[in-house]
Amino acid sequence: MESHSGIAAVVKKTLNRRYRAERRFRRIGLAAVAVGLLFLAVLFTAIVSKGYTAFQQTHVLLDVYVDPDVVHVGNLDSADYQGLIKASLRELFPDVKGHRDKRNLYKLVSSGAGSILRQKVLEDTSLIGRRIQIWVPADDDVDMVIKGHVDRSLPESQRRLNNKSLAWVDALKEQGRLEKRWNLTFFTAGDSREPELAGIWGATVGSFYTLLITLSLSFPLGTAAAVYLEEFAPRNRWTDLLEVNINNLAAVPSIVFGLLGLAVFLNFFGLPRSSPLVGGLVLTLMTLPTIIIAGRAALQSVPPSIRDAALAVGASKMQAVFHHVLPLALPGMLTGTIIGMARALGETAPLLMVGMVAFIVDIPRGFTDAATALPVQIFLWADSPERAFVEKTSAAIMVLLGFLILMNGAAVFLRNRYERRW
Repeated sequence: MESHSGIAAVVKKTLNRRYRAERRFRRIGLAAVAVGLLFLAVLFTAIVSKGYTAFQQTHVLLDVYVDPDVVHVGNLDSADYQGLIKASLRELFPDVKGHRDKRNLYKLVSSGAGSILRQKVLEDTSLIGRRIQIWVPADDDVDMVIKGHVDRSLPESQRRLNNKSLAWVDALKEQGRLEKRWNLTFFTAGDSREPELAGIWGATVGSFYTLLITLSLSFPLGTAAAVYLEEFAPRNRWTDLLEVNINNLAAVPSIVFGLLGLAVFLNFFGLPRSSPLVGGLVLTLMTLPTIIIAGRAALQSVPPSIRDAALAVGASKMQAVFHHVLPLALPGMLTGTIIGMARALGETAPLLMVGMVAFIVDIPRGFTDAATALPVQIFLWADSPERAFVEKTSAAIMVLLGFLILMNGAAVFLRNRYERRW
């Protein structure tokens, strides 16, 4: 009896020690998750706090006289519309006389104000000879002042706007001529050297064309490769070598694929540089290993009894795979494909190597037009010195994160909705 009680005491002591270790491990795991969520919250807070103001843009209300001596039927496209904008500013501040002061006064509005006036006149030529009120974007420095991003207590030499310019801004504000509006330009325009005129639409369209090429090539090729390797390929050292290389390619840095695209698609095949076609081909090479691995895992999750039952009733190997196994594995393949596409959407390095880092103003209209992508646009704006590009960079990151969250959410939905548990 004493020996049994001694053994029980030893076992109980051991169990208590194991339970304490288990509780300690759980606490460490929860602490790690909490720290990760904390850093993620700090990151998102920093991005949102810097970027949410980019969704509004300061506009200036001007009374513009469309002088028929400047704008007439013969020169509607080439008239000096910006000169009319400058004349309206001089009317608002008639005391401004010096050349330097006038130049600073003109800088209160965007250099694209003339294009907005030109568009209005082209749409309605009856405006010629009339005085009209028009809202035009303010310069990015004025926008930063209105949004409170400029410390007005700093010495004049440390500010982009001098004291006179700030006084003009205050006067416009008192007259009700300054107003923050929804920044539609941010979502509908291409890139620009001027922050108040820059938008993400060109980069978004470039990303769409690039991902369309990537999806059109990587999904069928990846699915076919996964089906062959898992269902039809003989088990020998060559297929083992192929599987090892596919797993290794999934871990290769993405810039290596960019170098491969530069050497093969641009230098050898001579495809157009900085085009979604080349970008899509490069991202296809990068995402193929991920899709193949996810596809094989989905095929392996289908029970062997499905194959055996199909073969038992007389189906061929091809029929068993394509009529029974593949439909059951397809949701898992789609999930892996969406995750691979989400990774491709956020890639920058391979696109830099094939020239998609170029400054592109126009919206691409096809797969061979010069274009950039959303992550590359973020990279370009982050390197710009203007303060207004800081908020646009953060806002573009918010948009990109929104797309990534949407794609990952779609992957989770497909997995939960269509995945079969055996």
